Amino acid sequence: MDIKVRKAEHADLERVNLLRRQVNDVHVAGRPDIFRAGFCDEMRDRLYKVFEDDGFDVIVSETDGIICGFAVIEYAVKPLSPYNNERKIFRIEEFGVDEACRRQGVASAMIDYLKGYAREQGYNKIELDVWEFNRPAVSFYEKVGFEPYRRYLEMNL
Repeated sequence: MDIKVRKAEHADLERVNLLRRQVNDVHVAGRPDIFRAGFCDEMRDRLYKVFEDDGFDVIVSETDGIICGFAVIEYAVKPLSPYNNERKIFRIEEFGVDEACRRQGVASAMIDYLKGYAREQGYNKIELDVWEFNRPAVSFYEKVGFEPYRRYLEMNL
């Protein structure tokens, strides 16, 4: 499979939203107490807003001319505070691969691209968060070198 990874073009966004819906469905199935079912207009429209925002990028992967994966990247700066040093953050806010293309190297190709792109932009690390119920994603991220540095815990009452 020949996989090409690149910055998204406006014409790609409709397809990216179809993939984002797949990702949302995984989250709804895993935590229906948190995530809303469906894919409302607000969710759809947000992608178009971040596409135009200088604080974000949308990256896509394609094979045979079909978008098969995406990442929404946020460029953030956490200011100096009494508790933390200032940090420049390259954050993967959203990430997904078409369910028909999973386990074919698409996600790995995207992470490789993002690592190089982040370095080119002067970042020395990439951050993301992943839900614990999504074991395939957790395993993938660990396999490609991500390590936990913070945990959120909950207690049901």
